[in-house]
Amino acid sequence: MKFTEQHELIRKLARDFAEKELTSEILDKVEEMGEFPQEILDKMAKAGFFGIKIPREFDGAGADTVSYVIVMEEIARVSAVASIYVSSPNSLSGGPLLLSGTEQQIDKYLKPVVKGEKMLAFALTEPGAGSDAGGVATTAVEDGDYYVLNGRKTFITMAPLADFAVVYAKTDVSKGSRGISAFIVDMKQEGVSCGKPEHKMGLIGCATSDIILENVRVHKSNILGELNKGFTNAMKTLDVGRIGVAAQSIGVAQAALDEAIKYAKERKQFGRCIGDFQAISFMIADMATKLKAAKHLVYDAAYLKDTNQNASMAASMAKYYAAETCNEICAKSLQIHGGYGYIKDYKIERLYRDCRVFTIYEGTSQVQQMVIAGQLLKK
Repeated sequence: MKFTEQHELIRKLARDFAEKELTSEILDKVEEMGEFPQEILDKMAKAGFFGIKIPREFDGAGADTVSYVIVMEEIARVSAVASIYVSSPNSLSGGPLLLSGTEQQIDKYLKPVVKGEKMLAFALTEPGAGSDAGGVATTAVEDGDYYVLNGRKTFITMAPLADFAVVYAKTDVSKGSRGISAFIVDMKQEGVSCGKPEHKMGLIGCATSDIILENVRVHKSNILGELNKGFTNAMKTLDVGRIGVAAQSIGVAQAALDEAIKYAKERKQFGRCIGDFQAISFMIADMATKLKAAKHLVYDAAYLKDTNQNASMAASMAKYYAAETCNEICAKSLQIHGGYGYIKDYKIERLYRDCRVFTIYEGTSQVQQMVIAGQLLKK
């Protein structure tokens, strides 16, 4: 697709920010401490990244989905974990509110997130309901002006950091996925607790944990959207989320390709740069070609979203191909680095670990294949 002048300015803003603020010293400290610096998050909020695709009337930048992809790609190219903080308010946490939130809910919960004043988590996955998202066991039982929530959510990104969470629970257990509703839950209220942060393979610096709900009373004013329509809200939100993961994937893949090219030009064996050997040069050619194809898929999905076309299959194609391609490119880049790629002193080691989850979260590659095949074969 052809980028506008505004898109190019946004790319320059995001790239300059990432290269200036997300230094190797800071990112190494994030890996060591497991925490992301608040001062960097404040700067990201001030730059408008947390609301890049949120409408201006909700205190966002009012840019389009293509702009969001650009910011995600450029931030992820330097730091995958930093891109999660950009993704959340624009995608999984902000998405449900954009789709179904009342004016009061948007004022109270979305606007502070866009400004970087609050954090909001998306709580759908459960120990027994991962790819089968409709199989959630968390319940919400009506009690006067409240609903009483009980259950356990798992692998919830930013749960230990969040002020609020969008929680999906069964309000009618007899209806399966058609009996799920969405609730906005205050993470500090009685009955809400988090499990210990998971010790993850990658994306260190953005805590992930369970959310435990024990007789949590949520006022009916905090129902998000229509009763028993929560599953639709979640699935529409994930469409945008998949575009975000795809954008992360092409950003990390670009970084891995950059590292491979740089190393292939510098490293000498048998008296020659290893990039002069066909085995290495052809690997790099394959990496660059597949990355180009992935980028086209990602930006095509964003374009369809921006032009109000059905982007569901395109988003799944972008997420599936970009995530798988990113993993392949990172693996090949590490291989090109040889033994040095296995050492934490080299950037590719972190890229290799960070990218592994891209084929898993927000719908595994196999779920994306189901979505794509379902669209193509529907009668």
